[in-house]
Amino acid sequence: MRRKRPSLFKRLLKLVVFLAIVGVLVLGWYYTRPGPMAFAGGQAVALDAYSAGHPTGTPADFKATDPLARGRYLTEAADCKACHTAEGGKPFAGGLAFKLPFGTLYTPNITADKDTGIGNWSDADFLRAIRDGIDDEGHHLYPAMPYAAYRNLTDEDALAIKAYLFSLAPVKNATPDNDLKFPYNQRWLMVFWSAVFNPKQRFMPVAERSPEWNRGAYLVEGLAHCGECHTPRNLLQGLDNANKFAGGEAEGWRAYNISADATSGVGAWSEADLIQYLSTGHAKGRGSASGPMAQAVEWSFSNLTASDIHAIVTYVRSVPAVKSPELPMPKEDPAPANPKQGLAAESNTRGKDIYAGACAGCHGWTGESLLASRATLTGTRAVNDPTATNVALMVLSGSKFAPNDGAIAMPSFGEAYNDREIAAVTNYVTARFGAKPSAVTPEEVGKMRSMQ
Repeated sequence: MRRKRPSLFKRLLKLVVFLAIVGVLVLGWYYTRPGPMAFAGGQAVALDAYSAGHPTGTPADFKATDPLARGRYLTEAADCKACHTAEGGKPFAGGLAFKLPFGTLYTPNITADKDTGIGNWSDADFLRAIRDGIDDEGHHLYPAMPYAAYRNLTDEDALAIKAYLFSLAPVKNATPDNDLKFPYNQRWLMVFWSAVFNPKQRFMPVAERSPEWNRGAYLVEGLAHCGECHTPRNLLQGLDNANKFAGGEAEGWRAYNISADATSGVGAWSEADLIQYLSTGHAKGRGSASGPMAQAVEWSFSNLTASDIHAIVTYVRSVPAVKSPELPMPKEDPAPANPKQGLAAESNTRGKDIYAGACAGCHGWTGESLLASRATLTGTRAVNDPTATNVALMVLSGSKFAPNDGAIAMPSFGEAYNDREIAAVTNYVTARFGAKPSAVTPEEVGKMRSMQ
């Protein structure tokens, strides 16, 4: 007799069950991956059980006693202004566009305006939004809002930020609706993302670590949310903390490795180098902050006290080395002063001519600027990155960072040169001053231009 074939319904049911089992196993694997502080070892204790210091709140060298000054300090440490301020717009009024491969996200207005901002939010609404990623109407927020990091904040610190925001003049600004492709426009899917990547655990200091280290942990993992940019992401866009601080991406810019690896990370940087870089956006012989990092320095890190900067550096330097194999050791020797010498870079005549006309006056032919230390190219990570992403973006968009040492900020050349010309000068810079030349194409520059 002929065996009866299973019905279509039964076959579909088996397929659904199979996919569900695979999905549960995949999510379970992701869920068991290490947390952001797993590398530290030791015993994590509740805040009230840690008697060696006070890692939360404002630091001892923050002298202001006004509660709103305290709230402002914590708001700056959390870098809220950077994401919630559109170019040319009012601070915290939202509307900044995040252009992503699957659409555009617009940041919301977080001023106290009752119609277009958060003026009607209760304390509970605010805490739920920054910790759980759910707004006052129950809508799920996308993890562009780093609520998995802000979950570390104490109630007192989070509400101090809210009090400061509510002390500012409300700004009426209705921000655009997000424009995302399916299925990314389905906010309810964030329920599953949060279940895996936003564990219901608050900040817990490590008993065996110093108060300074724990303060650094609270800042780096919570307020400053450094891992959101500098830790790579997995396929589900959660942080891959097995490769903590091995490098990531921020608004199209490369956020480089800041682990203790001496070749591709900051393992060869001294403590003074890191302190100077965070405080001023520049460290001699190491490079200058650009893109989102430059903005983070200007609006956040440069406003922190000396003790908090030192605490951040202490914590970051404790993170184990993770190598980024594509990044070579930066070339520290300057290039020959004579541009006519027989270097491989000189065959790129288009790039050389553009560099001579637009760049050499500030950056010099050796890569060591005679005008300002910030303009020195020798030894910088971006110039020694074979992808040359950040070099091309700097040529395209310049730097909006306003250094406080009198140096001239990098201007934008995006309107002066076309994609082919920007690709040419980018490749000339890496070939002449870097350890390994790049091969940026005009098509890649065009894509970068469209994302700015």
